[in-house]
Amino acid sequence: MLFLGIDVGSSSTKLSVLDGKTGKSLGAVSYPETELAIQSPEMGFAEQDPEIWWDAIKQGTAKLFASGKFDSKQIQAIGISYQMHGMVVVDAQQKVLRPSIIWCDSRAVSLGNAALAEMGTDYCFGHLLNSPGNFTAAKLRWVQKNQPDIFSKIHKVMLPGDFIAMKLTGEITTTASGLSEGTLWDFKENRVATDLLSHWGIDASLIPSIVPSFGVQGTVKPDVAAALGLGSNVKVCYRGGDQPNNAFSLNVREPGEVAATAGTSGVIYGVTDKPAADTESRVNTFLHVTNTAEQKRNGVLVCVNGCGRLYSWLRQTLSAAGATPSYPLLNDLAEQVAIGSDGLLFHPFGNGAERIFQNRNIGAQLRNLDFNRHGLGHMVRAAQEGIVFSLNQGFDVLKSLGGSCDVVRAGRGNMFLSDVFTQAFANTTQAAVELFETDGAEGAARAAAIGNNYYSSAKEAFSGLNRLGVVEPKSALLAQYQDAYQNWVSLLPKD
Repeated sequence: MLFLGIDVGSSSTKLSVLDGKTGKSLGAVSYPETELAIQSPEMGFAEQDPEIWWDAIKQGTAKLFASGKFDSKQIQAIGISYQMHGMVVVDAQQKVLRPSIIWCDSRAVSLGNAALAEMGTDYCFGHLLNSPGNFTAAKLRWVQKNQPDIFSKIHKVMLPGDFIAMKLTGEITTTASGLSEGTLWDFKENRVATDLLSHWGIDASLIPSIVPSFGVQGTVKPDVAAALGLGSNVKVCYRGGDQPNNAFSLNVREPGEVAATAGTSGVIYGVTDKPAADTESRVNTFLHVTNTAEQKRNGVLVCVNGCGRLYSWLRQTLSAAGATPSYPLLNDLAEQVAIGSDGLLFHPFGNGAERIFQNRNIGAQLRNLDFNRHGLGHMVRAAQEGIVFSLNQGFDVLKSLGGSCDVVRAGRGNMFLSDVFTQAFANTTQAAVELFETDGAEGAARAAAIGNNYYSSAKEAFSGLNRLGVVEPKSALLAQYQDAYQNWVSLLPKD
């Protein structure tokens, strides 16, 4: 029995087919091969047309199914992972009314901050576990205030994964975990955050009906199944935001377990059974996908917007005058430079407002550049170390909230393909890094199998997960990394 995982990102969409019997991926693709464009009509804005995500799924499945490694008609269920915090609005005919305001858009920061001031910290951190900040709810408020004609036509507001589920099944639904990532969930009352919506004069009927993260959420429409090359009666059986899903992909399900990802954004994600809230809003707490009424599971998320985005920007910039350097080449250049990059520092905060700085957009900076001492390798290593150091800022907050930080699980992909990055991460955080051969698409496929009741237990479901090894902190290097980190911190903008 086969299962399809779809991971919809802002850069590309990844797809993977899982063999339920072996627990192994039979094939995976990413589409498109070049990064999707993000539109920025004004400073701090970041938008994408949701239809390009759907087109990527159609093109990606065609490419994946053409491999001949499996029979796509044997796929029984689909799992969806998606870029978090985005907003898609549709009318009663399920027509998209405006481009999606995506995760790295900063326009709604002031509106979220105003709601925090008006409704108070007791409500926001007691009920939402977060400031409304810059999440989906505040983005909806921005449309209400700035585009009233569009707002008046809204039938439902959705997260990106809800939109994909709608395209597959024709049904508009959401999940409690998804609503929590948009500050649209009341943790204390265990329901939609109607008080926040009422404060803004937004009708709660705009929120779709709620389905469980795991379980049958709808059936793929016959015409869609035929167009994609699927069989009949295929079910959508899982939905999760990309970071909770990435953690789940690494079998991070229980309190004390921690995952890290380093794609377009960089994330550390720890699971807890407590309603942890950071009143300074540097990290955020959401319902983990494994949360149930009987077993409370929250995810504490540290996010740096500029992680892999800095690395891809650097690669694109270097290719402007000629051939594009490969990521392995950049990683090799970084390995030839000593720890600390001979004093060259990179602050990777050039991709919107950063939560670890309380939603301030402090911008990216290259510091201490010396034309006589520094070359490309220094710049590449400084970028990698800057990303690690920025993640460590949030790691410290996670520790202060009681998170376990002795072992971190990560997929061997993106920035973790670099030995320099991985070793820098282990030595800066002083946590062992367990590396696994998996990604969000494979994890979503595995979750679909669980949601379809194919596996009898989580232990059985993850028996096919391949652990590649562990990178331990090296005691001889800890002092060097600590000095480099403190030097990096000392030059951060103060205000």
